[in-house]
Amino acid sequence: MRNILLADMNAFFASVHQALDPALRGRPVVVAGDPAERRGVVLAASYEAKTRGVKTGMTVGEAVSVCPEGVLIKPAYHLYVHFSSRILRIMRDFTPLVEPFSIDEAFLDVTGCRRILGPPVEIARRLKERIRNEVGVTCSVGIGPNKLLAKMAAGLQKPDGLTVLEEKDVPVRLWPLPVRELFGVGRRYEEHLRKLNIHTIGDLAAFPREILKRRFGANGEVLWLCAHGIDYSPVDPHSLETMKSMGRQITLPRDCRGGEIRVVIRELADRVARRVRAGGYVGKTVVLSLKDADFAWLSRRRTLPAYTDLSAEIYRAAVELLDGHWPAGWPVRLVGLALDNLIPLKQEQLTLFGERERMQRLEWSCDRIKDRYGERAIFRAVSLTGAGVRYEGK
Repeated sequence: MRNILLADMNAFFASVHQALDPALRGRPVVVAGDPAERRGVVLAASYEAKTRGVKTGMTVGEAVSVCPEGVLIKPAYHLYVHFSSRILRIMRDFTPLVEPFSIDEAFLDVTGCRRILGPPVEIARRLKERIRNEVGVTCSVGIGPNKLLAKMAAGLQKPDGLTVLEEKDVPVRLWPLPVRELFGVGRRYEEHLRKLNIHTIGDLAAFPREILKRRFGANGEVLWLCAHGIDYSPVDPHSLETMKSMGRQITLPRDCRGGEIRVVIRELADRVARRVRAGGYVGKTVVLSLKDADFAWLSRRRTLPAYTDLSAEIYRAAVELLDGHWPAGWPVRLVGLALDNLIPLKQEQLTLFGERERMQRLEWSCDRIKDRYGERAIFRAVSLTGAGVRYEGK
């Protein structure tokens, strides 16, 4: 049997600031988009702020109203990346099989470490202690026979938890939970499952597998397997070595609609295409993600007829997704855009009349100007209309 750990840093962004500034420890820290002007949305909150009612996705005004004593801090992504790198180095002292899952989570396969480091629970205790002492943040660790159960276990006890979840525990500990608590079930899947009278993880586990496959395709079968605690995926320490996707997202300081959203998408398309070209890739699938002020999330993708690194083609597909899937006039608070299915750039076939080559030369010329004089040295006139350029993205 495998022994998998999932280490999840607690309130990571806020914890980084508390680790760097002892005066913030024990205080309600709120990491938000624009604290100076009291606008934007909450990206993270310390547990002291969470107990006072602050939630991720709230506007800054809402956070201040429920927690007026909260300390508002502007996000510092370079610090979070630095702390994440330090934590990963500690993890690799325990096992080379470490797979980063996000900036504040990672899987560790310690199956082959028992003789040297002891049982998984002891390894988890030592890992938690080193992260706390050397980095200054706490984490919750889940232990399971696979990545799924380790992930679910880590979420059962926060903050600073250590939970073991075995296959025999699934009916007792997981099945009574709301189906939304199952890893991989988002808001929209929850709505679809509710229409099938599936409200708990146990309901999903008891639902006919074949009906789920017919209704949701391969994802339906994956959901059924997850409800039974079944997961065969390995811990892959090389998962980030091959770039599969590049994207950017922007949290907007206010609700945007219609043409304003298109301006934001246009700027994101420019930034994503520039990153893709800088990495020497082309991609084929455009992914648009949108979120409103109530945290309702939509993500849709479109596969292009040919691989591209051109902003115009990425933008065109993204706008088609916007028009086809987001209600006209409905406000947007976050926009994300990515290009998936990346492959290394190779010599492309020339297009008729060289139109595509002219577009490529134009975008490459803009890249060189930005490389030399900075990102704002050249930009589209539409950016002067008041949407996008002043917003901070991550």
